[in-house]
Amino acid sequence: QVQLVETGGGLVQAGDSLRLSCAASGRTFSSYVMGWFRQAPGKEREFVEAISGFGTRTKYADSVKGRFTISRDNAGNTVYLQMNSLKPEDTAVYYCAADFNWSTYERGFWGQGTQVTVSS
Repeated sequence: QVQLVETGGGLVQAGDSLRLSCAASGRTFSSYVMGWFRQAPGKEREFVEAISGFGTRTKYADSVKGRFTISRDNAGNTVYLQMNSLKPEDTAVYYCAADFNWSTYERGFWGQGTQVTVSS
């Protein structure tokens, strides 16, 4: 079992930056794929970014490529999402996830989410 706690959301203006953090419990953090997903009002949850256990592989949704960067600190059991050049369409609840399928995004453990609102 993995418990995840996201922090760092908030209200910003278009063009601003935010960094989300996700603290994970457990002793085997480095063995987990970690990632971020988001869900905008009235839409289904969508994949944002993922990073492999030791950070050697990453993958991004086309909508955030070049603007968002995922990273992890295995010593601190934390994964980050640096979000730059934010757009109003980035407004969503952002969820941290662990140990999900790299290809299908199924299964895994999920946090409670943190709200990101980008005003125009």
